[in-house]
Amino acid sequence: MMDMFSNLSLGFGVALSLQNIALCFAGCLVGTLIGVLPGVGPIATIAILLPITFGLDPVGALIMLAGIYYGAQYGGSTTAILVNIPGEATSVVTTLDGHQMAKQGRAGVALGTAALGSFFAGCVATLFIAALGAPLTKLALLFGPAEYFSLMVMGLCFAVVLARGSILKAFCMIMLGLLLSTVGTDLETGQERMTFGFAPLADGIDFAVLAMGVFGFAEVLRNLESPETRDVVKTKIGRLLPDWSDIKQSIKPVLRGTFLGGTLGILPGNGAVLGPFASYT
Repeated sequence: MMDMFSNLSLGFGVALSLQNIALCFAGCLVGTLIGVLPGVGPIATIAILLPITFGLDPVGALIMLAGIYYGAQYGGSTTAILVNIPGEATSVVTTLDGHQMAKQGRAGVALGTAALGSFFAGCVATLFIAALGAPLTKLALLFGPAEYFSLMVMGLCFAVVLARGSILKAFCMIMLGLLLSTVGTDLETGQERMTFGFAPLADGIDFAVLAMGVFGFAEVLRNLESPETRDVVKTKIGRLLPDWSDIKQSIKPVLRGTFLGGTLGILPGNGAVLGPFASYT
């Protein structure tokens, strides 16, 4: 335990230098500017901006890349709140309440709450994983195919619970999503599934394409069918910092999301998709 605290203090001493703080700020800013584009996720943003780190030392480059990733991830929440188009799969849940707040003229509060909540959760979850990394790693190694299958089923159940309207329609859409996810090359056998000889389908159907089709074009067609006055677009975003009432309403969801995200995120291969659905449900 003492070794962990000494290593953390050493890491903070290196990371909190003025140069590294400036690199982190620049990475967050540039990552947010690129990540706010619909369909551009954190991985693509890092790939685009990777050359700007070639002239930096390894520690500074790593800090800047981490800032770029964080900024791009937050950029997906920005598009989800303002235009109802999630930039990443993890931002789908943000559209449920964030875009509704934007329609009410509280887009700034939604953006500020998302930024503060993600910053707090990221910092606390990092310390949580650093402190309990060894026992959590042993727990993660106990997960086999049956446990991962149960986790995925739980995530699909969360999606059904979050669905509005007919549960049958939600179930059918989930089955359609599972069917679309099977398109591509099988990782175990290398055989192509439902590619129909079309080479671009060998890599599967990218989430950005589905998000733009399901959320983006659906929003455009809805606006064309029934045009309406949108005060959120015409007025200023307003204040970004939430007031005390907003903070009190956000404390429990942020703590719940921090715990579930840190616990589920350490599982190998789980990704960051299940955490938002589990915490929102």
